[in-house]
Amino acid sequence: MKILVSCANGSGTSLMMMRSVQKAFKRLNIPITQIEHTNLAEGKSTAKQYDMVFTTTNFFDMFKDAQSKGVQVIGVKNVMSDKEVEQHVREDTDLVK
Repeated sequence: MKILVSCANGSGTSLMMMRSVQKAFKRLNIPITQIEHTNLAEGKSTAKQYDMVFTTTNFFDMFKDAQSKGVQVIGVKNVMSDKEVEQHVREDTDLVK
């Protein structure tokens, strides 16, 4: 699974969210082959190269183009909550059976 984590500046928030995604996927036993964190501008332009994009809820709509190409986009409220990430993966994807 190739994952992109994107926030406004691509540093603090996306790095914290990336750690949450890694914890949640490890707990769910879903392998991550590649995970990157980046700013919104780069994220929007490269999102189609990934299987899944995580971003904060206020930037969710900026990834509509990637969604139309089949990329799963998940908006997260609390970027430090691996439990919220896990809940979204369980409820919003077909990765967990």
